Amino acid sequence: MSAPQVVVHRDKELMAKAAAARLITKIVDAQTARGSASVVLTGGRNGNGLLAALAEAPARDAVDWSRLDLWWGDERFAPDGDPERNHTQAREVLLDSVPLDPARVHPMPPSDGPYGHDADAAAEAYAAELAAAAGPEDHGPVPSFDVLLLGVGPDTHVASLFPELPAVYETERTVVGVHGAPKPPPTRVSLTLPAIRAAREVWLLAAGEDKANAAAIALSGAGEVQAPAAGARGRSRTLWLLDEAAASQLPRDLYPPASA
Repeated sequence: MSAPQVVVHRDKELMAKAAAARLITKIVDAQTARGSASVVLTGGRNGNGLLAALAEAPARDAVDWSRLDLWWGDERFAPDGDPERNHTQAREVLLDSVPLDPARVHPMPPSDGPYGHDADAAAEAYAAELAAAAGPEDHGPVPSFDVLLLGVGPDTHVASLFPELPAVYETERTVVGVHGAPKPPPTRVSLTLPAIRAAREVWLLAAGEDKANAAAIALSGAGEVQAPAAGARGRSRTLWLLDEAAASQLPRDLYPPASA
């Protein structure tokens, strides 16, 4: 796994715009090299902020949206179209305004879908969908995502992997149902750390003073069970994208002055 790199921006708005520009470049590069690209989306204020900035970016039309596969890192196990679902929010801020191929958009199953209220069955189905999309070159049960986006919670959770809960201990399965999450709603579906670490690049997003302690803990060498964000690493790159407030508790030697 790659060692974390830290980039700090002046504020959350600049962070979102810079991350959107960075993501456009990464998608275009992947499509040029391999014909298509794959990205794992995240929700929350920073994930949605990035997507909103992407929707407004002048360079967004450089992306061939029809050759982009979209997946999700986690999802609230709620009915389809529920305003709390990451998929619903992503559609509102970006997805409905770009010419995606519907067959290449892979939302996690909702609670009113074919698996009813069985989050574990929904997780198994999503794992099977990921496995079907993985090729021989991926050397595993999930595709080698070009970029996997994660928001970082104040408690250091990423996706729906919360400190000390069973899902963060998972080493075999790629997707799990999460029960009893400390943040509502309590029932969710989430990628596991093994699936996250299959990505070529993992980008962790954190903005605001309420994320400063989490960033400091995760980047200080904490264990992944106590600080799941510490275990979120990409195969070739792990990038922490922060604003100055979220970076306020980090040692200055962790990031170059120019990144601010």
